Amino acid sequence: MQTRFALLLALAAVGGCAAGVENTEARQQVDDRAIALPIIPAGTKADSILVDKSDRTLILYKADKEIARYEGIRFGNAPDGHKRFEGDERTPEGRYTINGRNPGSSYHLSLRISYPNTADRAYAEARGKSPGGDIFIHGQPNGRDGPTMKSDWTDGCIALSNAEIEQIWEVVPDGAAITIQP
Repeated sequence: MQTRFALLLALAAVGGCAAGVENTEARQQVDDRAIALPIIPAGTKADSILVDKSDRTLILYKADKEIARYEGIRFGNAPDGHKRFEGDERTPEGRYTINGRNPGSSYHLSLRISYPNTADRAYAEARGKSPGGDIFIHGQPNGRDGPTMKSDWTDGCIALSNAEIEQIWEVVPDGAAITIQP
């Protein structure tokens, strides 16, 4: 009965989307909590991403129109400020692109962010340090049982639930622009 209700709810939400209703969501059980996954019409691809660190949101856009919003995202252990050096556990700020994906990630699925850019490398090198790298949008650690981690825990990446990264993985192509703001 619950499965049938969920299917009807999802179909109604998709119908609402087709009729021009915005911000339609379907509730999905993830770990120990129900989260709202946006309903994104099949075949839709995002061309840009906005990450707002202070609001802890990740928003997908197509042609400057919001198509999905994810809240409560997690960052590096030291989330305030721009990533400057390897090991500082900060999440970068600025404009980058999605420049690869790893289906065999240690964190469910992961999309690579093009950090460091030329300015990031120059800043670190001028101080005799490495800027670091391997910054991704990803899910939870593989093999993790239990709820989605609720505090900042990465080394500078952007973490979501596994269900959220699965949806983002399907919608965000390589080359999509990503802006990460404080």
